[in-house]
Amino acid sequence: MYGGDEVSAIVIDVGSYSCKAGYAGDDTPKAVFPSVVGSIEQTGDTDDSKPDKEADSASDSKNGAKPMDVDKAKTKRKLYVGQELEFRRDNMEVISPMKDGTVTDWDIVDNIWNHAFRRRLLINPEEHPMLIAEPSTNTAQQREKAAELMFENYKVPALFLAKNAVLTSFASGRATSLVVDSGGGSTVVSAVHDGFVLQKSVATSPVGGEFLTDCMMKSLESKGVVIRPRYSFKKKEISPGEYKIVDLDLPNTTESYRLYRMRAIASDIKESVCRVPDTAFDEVAYANVPTTSYELPDGQTIEVGADRFKIPDILFNPSLSQTIPEVDGFADSMSVRGLPRMVIDSVNRCDVDIRKELFSNILLSGGSSSILQLKERLEKEVLEESPQAARVKVMASGNSVERRFSVWIGGSILASLGSFQQMWFSKAEYEEHGVSYIQRKCP
Repeated sequence: MYGGDEVSAIVIDVGSYSCKAGYAGDDTPKAVFPSVVGSIEQTGDTDDSKPDKEADSASDSKNGAKPMDVDKAKTKRKLYVGQELEFRRDNMEVISPMKDGTVTDWDIVDNIWNHAFRRRLLINPEEHPMLIAEPSTNTAQQREKAAELMFENYKVPALFLAKNAVLTSFASGRATSLVVDSGGGSTVVSAVHDGFVLQKSVATSPVGGEFLTDCMMKSLESKGVVIRPRYSFKKKEISPGEYKIVDLDLPNTTESYRLYRMRAIASDIKESVCRVPDTAFDEVAYANVPTTSYELPDGQTIEVGADRFKIPDILFNPSLSQTIPEVDGFADSMSVRGLPRMVIDSVNRCDVDIRKELFSNILLSGGSSSILQLKERLEKEVLEESPQAARVKVMASGNSVERRFSVWIGGSILASLGSFQQMWFSKAEYEEHGVSYIQRKCP
């Protein structure tokens, strides 16, 4: 009805860490960029707006973004998306539209979508049906808001909302599985049966990639390591082949931007040197573990020892984070479960008839370089706690690109199927039945 060779559907997945967008039927997304934005408050009548207002400004009248003029002083936000965020600007705050996997600022999401369509994919959204990936924990209000924005602001001809866990399961060729999705902002375990998420099975944890990055950064700082963001210094040649680091005085740099750029470096350290330990981390046993070198952007070389194994083990034992200085703990640390416990709890919430199948089809989704060690450790610990009759099998793609983009790839496959074309929620149906009809079309 809407797909086919003439017009391809667009698949877009806005996660807590990055936004992925591209054409249905492709192997990988064409556009991948951070899902945080830079924001500069502008007060007064700022009619001297730049020509790129259509794509970047949160006051884009075309998009009907009203939250900009929130007070009588006509305070507006100038938003910078994608590569524009890499350039430091005075008084620019870095803000995320997501919290615990849920959208809290739809105006920012609207700008991210707009950037993906008009700047990265160079398309007119009115000509393409849209498949949007959504968290398994999404509420009815969140889904209706997404549909309303797509139909009202972008005039899309058709829309479909698909849950992340379903798309990951679909990408692996399975209709029934237990999906363990360790993303940037959180970790979610969801049971998928016959292509539908069993909502009673969904288990969430605030321990995600960004939390582990913060743990790495705080641990290094407690050991005296100074992480200089790339914008904060320059290299000055003092003799042929010899350089000196000169700190730059940039007083109007916001704390949120400084932390954003520091986290990018800490995240690379984490991905480069960390490995999931074979057994539960023990401070004494890992005290003399060999260190691994890492060169920071300013040229200094650091040695990372026990933290290489301690940081990833927080996924299995969240209470380990309390041993790292200055890490913001959880309100109730006892309620934050490790991965094996989440898997067991999620399966136990499902009907007895499908538990055996779920145990033998556990899918790992995420771009971590140590996912294969994670797979072995998780399989071992789940097997120890599962019923004796259960055959535990944890699976993860050996290709890091497939793991990282598993949700998007599942959407790409789904939206390109001929048999799927009749499932779109069309604009005509939206105009006839209203936004709440999305619940029936996209269960």
